[in-house]
Amino acid sequence: MSVVIPSMSDRDGKIWMDGQMVDWRDAKIHVLSHTLHYGCGAFEGVRAYKTEQGTAIFRLQEHTQRLFNSAKILRMAIPFTQDQVNQAQCDVVRENNLESGYIRPLTWIGDKKLGVSPKGNTIHLMVAAWTWGAYLGEEGMKRGIRVKTSSYTRHHVNITMTQAKAVSNYTNSILANMEVTDEGYDEALLLDTSGFVSEGAGENIFVVKDGVIYTPDLSAGALNGITRNTVFHIAKDLGLEIVQKRITRDEVYISDEAFFTGTAAEVTPIRELDRIELGKEGYVGSRGPITEKIQSAFFDIVNGRNPKYAHWLTKV
Repeated sequence: MSVVIPSMSDRDGKIWMDGQMVDWRDAKIHVLSHTLHYGCGAFEGVRAYKTEQGTAIFRLQEHTQRLFNSAKILRMAIPFTQDQVNQAQCDVVRENNLESGYIRPLTWIGDKKLGVSPKGNTIHLMVAAWTWGAYLGEEGMKRGIRVKTSSYTRHHVNITMTQAKAVSNYTNSILANMEVTDEGYDEALLLDTSGFVSEGAGENIFVVKDGVIYTPDLSAGALNGITRNTVFHIAKDLGLEIVQKRITRDEVYISDEAFFTGTAAEVTPIRELDRIELGKEGYVGSRGPITEKIQSAFFDIVNGRNPKYAHWLTKV
C-alpha cells in the first residue's frame, strides 16, 4: 500500500507571513508577483532537531545572517530585523508542534509592478516549517549514494552571485538533478566553468585522501555552506586536516572517501561517482571511516550531545 503524501499547500498548520501567523492553506501570493516571473528572491534551509533539552534550531543566527546577506547581494531590503526573523522561525516550529523538522524562510518581491526592474516594489518574507527526514534517503546516510557528473556547469562567479542563496540560482541545480536522477542516480555533481569540481546540486562536497580532507575553494562557485563550516570545526576536533583547493574529477575517482554536506543532506557519504566505486580495500563502494566519524560527530552536535557546541543550538 503506497503512502499518500499531502501536497505542500494542503496541510494543517501555520505559516509566518510578513509578521503574521496565518493558516497554512491561506499562505498565498498573487500570480503577478515579481519573483514568480523573474526569479529574484532568496531563501534559507534550516533544521530543528530533537534534543534531551527539547527542540532546538541548529545555527539559527548564521542561517538568518546568510539570508540577509543574500538579500543584500540581490539589493532587497528585508523589512524585518534579524531578531524578528529568528523569533519567527522559533514561533513557526512551536506553532506546528514539531519536535524536529525543516524550516524554510523565503524573501520575495511583491506584485506592485512588473518588469525587469524591481525598484519601487515591495519586499516580503515568509517562514514555514515541516517534518522532513533524510534528504537523500536513510539508506544513503549509511551506505552512501550514487552520484553522476552533470553536463550542466555550475555558474561562473560573475554570471550570477554565487554567495547568494538566490531562488534563480537553483534552476541550474534543478536541471542537473533531473538529468542524473532520470538515469537512476541519487544526485548530481557539478563542475565549474574551468572543469574543476564545484559542488552537488544542493550540497558541498568533501573528498578524503591519505587521511587529509579536501574541499573546493569558493572560487569554484560553491555556496559557503553552514554545514560545510560545521565540518571544518569537527575536523579540527578530530585532529584532521582540511585543505581548500581546486579538485579534478579524477581526484574524486581515486579518493579514499567522499561525502556531501548541507542542511538538507546533513553528512551523506558518496559511494560511487560516474559508475566508479569510491574507496579503498575494506570499504570500497561504502561509507568510509573518516566520513563515519564526521557524520557521528555532526549528529552529536545537532542533537545536543556535545556541550562544546551548545551555543549553536537555539531552544524553541
